[in-house]
Amino acid sequence: MPLSHLKNNVKIISMFKLFIILPCLLIMFQPLKAKVEAPNYHFDLETLSVFFPGRSVSEIDSKFKKGEVMGTEDGVRIIKYTVSETKYNFVVFIQEKDGTVEDFFARLPSYFLHDVFFQSLTNRYGKQTTFKRTHEEAFYTWDAPPLKHVYSASCTITCFPIFYSVEKKESERPSLLNKMKKNKWP
Repeated sequence: MPLSHLKNNVKIISMFKLFIILPCLLIMFQPLKAKVEAPNYHFDLETLSVFFPGRSVSEIDSKFKKGEVMGTEDGVRIIKYTVSETKYNFVVFIQEKDGTVEDFFARLPSYFLHDVFFQSLTNRYGKQTTFKRTHEEAFYTWDAPPLKHVYSASCTITCFPIFYSVEKKESERPSLLNKMKKNKWP
């Protein structure tokens, strides 16, 4: 077989490879038109506003079904509610006296992103009043009279929220968060 005939075959094979590879590369590097959503699944702090101190328990019951009473002490009930949407589900505990919320503690899902949740708190309440870091966990406090907001997050590979609590700044009884600290939880 003559050498020129082999060179022609190599050129044809090279052209054939080029016709296969080139369209694949063009398709691969096309700009993607996919919508990217934050993993917080459209969670809004407004969802928790119904649990804020001073709000009516009947208002919470109408929005999240009747809560489960976990205990009663000195006329103050601790009630557990479940906040459920299509893509998230978490528990909120409140202290209630005479049909009014005294304070609340929300155990946030670990699949929420800390950055998104923290930014929404910062947008609403400004720069945090205090910040404390203990090991891999951080505690943020916002003093927004007459309320005090406490948020905690932790980081491993990514950062995620742990809890969010709102209490009256001046209260004669201990908040849920202080009761949990006393009992060494969370």
